[in-house]
Amino acid sequence: MPTDVREGLALRRRARSFVYAARGWLHMLRTQPNAWIHAIISLGVFGLAFWLRVSRIEWAILLLTIMLVWMAEFFNTALEAAVDMAMPDIHPLAGTAKDVAAAAVLVGAVGSVIIGLIILGPPLWLRLFGPAG
Repeated sequence: MPTDVREGLALRRRARSFVYAARGWLHMLRTQPNAWIHAIISLGVFGLAFWLRVSRIEWAILLLTIMLVWMAEFFNTALEAAVDMAMPDIHPLAGTAKDVAAAAVLVGAVGSVIIGLIILGPPLWLRLFGPAG
């Protein structure tokens, strides 16, 4: 097969992989109520960080923490689907796997709230109440 044909096929496969990823994200938004909570909070944090004019480093930290929570939620949903497919009957280890994956999301969410308070709390306090004195 000529090189240009192989490259064209490879580009189509790459483009399809983005379509599959978008389908996964849409599945999350359609089926997981917590995804909407994450989405609303993410947008709120973006708006607040923009309003408070946080630094580039603070933006990077906020984006990383938000990304980690989303990734944890994606992995949790994928694991739940795989466990349900592999173990349609109730089994204690299946429940443990799901619980541990959900705990990972919780740890990420709590950590991101703490980081958000550290970064956004002081400038928000200043905007709302002025300098302490």
